[in-house]
Amino acid sequence: MPSLQDIATIALVGAGATAVLDAWLLLLQRLGLPTMNFVLLGRWVGHGLRGRWRHAAIAQAAHVAGERGLGWLVHYLVGIAFAALLVALQGSGWLQAPTLWPALAFGVGTVAVPLFVMQPAMGLGFAARKTPTPLKNCARSLTNHAVFGVGLYLAAVAVQQIGR
Repeated sequence: MPSLQDIATIALVGAGATAVLDAWLLLLQRLGLPTMNFVLLGRWVGHGLRGRWRHAAIAQAAHVAGERGLGWLVHYLVGIAFAALLVALQGSGWLQAPTLWPALAFGVGTVAVPLFVMQPAMGLGFAARKTPTPLKNCARSLTNHAVFGVGLYLAAVAVQQIGR
C-alpha cells in the first residue's frame, strides 16, 4: 500500500509529465504542426459517460457541455494514472531515485492506448489507419508518448529535488 507521501508524489509526477507533454504540444502548434485537440477527448469521454464509446467520427459527434474542460481534466488524470502505473511496475523506490530508461520505455509503451483504444473508438481506425497519413500520425503519437516518458523522469527528479 503506497504511503500518502507516495500518492502525492505520484500525482505531482503525473501532472508534471503531462505539463512537459503540453509544452511539447504547444511548441508543435507554434511550428504549425497538428496536435491532439482535447475538446475531442472531452467529447469522447462525455459521450462515453452516457454509454456511447464508439463513433464513426468524433469530430462530427454532438457537442458535450463542458467538453473542453473535461478533455483537459481527463488528459491530466490519465497522466497521473500512468505515473501510478509506472510506480506500481517499478516500485516506490523509483520515486526516490528516478531513472530515465524505465520512464522513457513506459512512456513509449503508453502509445498503445491511443493507437489501439482511443483512435478506433473515435472513428480513426486502429493506429490511425482511417486518416490520410496513418504512418505520420503514428509517428507523432509515438514521439508525444516518448516526450511524456521523459516528462515522467524530469518531473520525478524535480519532485525529488524539491523534497530534499
